[in-house]
Amino acid sequence: MRIRAFEESDTEAVVALWHACGLVRPWNDPHRDIERKLAVQRELFLVGVDEEDAVIGTAMAGYEGHRGWVNYLAVDPSAQRLGHARALMAEVERLLLERGCPKLNLQVRDTNEDALAFYAALGYVRDASVSLGRRLIPDD
Repeated sequence: MRIRAFEESDTEAVVALWHACGLVRPWNDPHRDIERKLAVQRELFLVGVDEEDAVIGTAMAGYEGHRGWVNYLAVDPSAQRLGHARALMAEVERLLLERGCPKLNLQVRDTNEDALAFYAALGYVRDASVSLGRRLIPDD
């Protein structure tokens, strides 16, 4: 897998991948999420492509000067367990470190045991905090 920056022509393949990986929720329009990311640190929106340049992975990262975040880490189900997610996370970490980011945070649904085990294997630990959210712009 080769990692590169997202290009607008990747949009439909990325949305299809997120659907295939079960990442899309009714309250998050993936097309709007892409548009929003392209307006802020677009260089931190990564795709992994195979030898035919087909999108098989994604990672959407950001850094606001205090903490880094990663969202939409996804690898095509047919290409999972081959080290692609690990490679995407390593590139995210490299890019954030390059910007001086001291800590990377991420959110995982508490029912997603596979993702929790994956991140634990990478050295991520549960923080003693509660994630709160409030929708400012509805995606309906």
